Amino acid sequence: MITKDKIDSFIDKIPPTPKALKETLSLLNIGELTKAAKVAESDLALKAYLKNIVNKPIYGFKNEVTDISQIFGILGVSLSQQTVYNYIITLLSPAKWSLFKLSSKTFYELQANLSKKWELILKHLEIDNKDIYSAISLLPSSVIVAEALFCEKIDDVTLLRTTKSLDFNTILIRLCGIGLFDICEQIAIKWEMGELVPQILQASSGLKPAEDEKINLLGKWMHLLLFYELSQPMFIKAGLNDFVDFQIDYVEDIYEEFASLMEIE
Repeated sequence: MITKDKIDSFIDKIPPTPKALKETLSLLNIGELTKAAKVAESDLALKAYLKNIVNKPIYGFKNEVTDISQIFGILGVSLSQQTVYNYIITLLSPAKWSLFKLSSKTFYELQANLSKKWELILKHLEIDNKDIYSAISLLPSSVIVAEALFCEKIDDVTLLRTTKSLDFNTILIRLCGIGLFDICEQIAIKWEMGELVPQILQASSGLKPAEDEKINLLGKWMHLLLFYELSQPMFIKAGLNDFVDFQIDYVEDIYEEFASLMEIE
């Protein structure tokens, strides 16, 4: 159904980071918000995406924010970098979703929700690190990877999922010996996203705990955040609630703390 060659082909087709975006990220990495905003202005698609994302209700702005310098100034370096990475991830998304009942609007909603809640988690954990902030931007790429690999085999996937109750990640591992998070790790490496990003993402699968306690802790929080977000009505309707298998034993020690932070009753 799905072969390792198909996965390799998918990874090979991932485009390099566009020049303007690479320059924007480089400037953000050294804290040059004003210069980064000026470069970002030259990419009209990025400009439109930034305006769309930061004016969503979850960001809490009373008045519409349209100026890129103002957007970067409000977000700060870490969140600006994270948001640019969010945009890069959208470059991989399909024009039309088949496997999942998503649209560009609902996918952007997923990105915005994960980003803001990850910010809340990192502030709670008193962590201020640009790479760790950016790590969350790669998580939705796992949804894009699943769509790309499985969309042509929807009937076969549906049969596997209904008869054996398998999630997409488990199906891929059984077929090819490689999971969605392994592929996302390759994306992070290809886009030079910083060595912490793929490590945290792999830990967030719940299947490959990290040896480093700090990375493993972040992986637990990200694992819980992913399942919390995908259990929201909008994403259940999109078919994402059984996306990957929830590893409850992995996150048991932080569950109450997570529930308190997210105000889950």
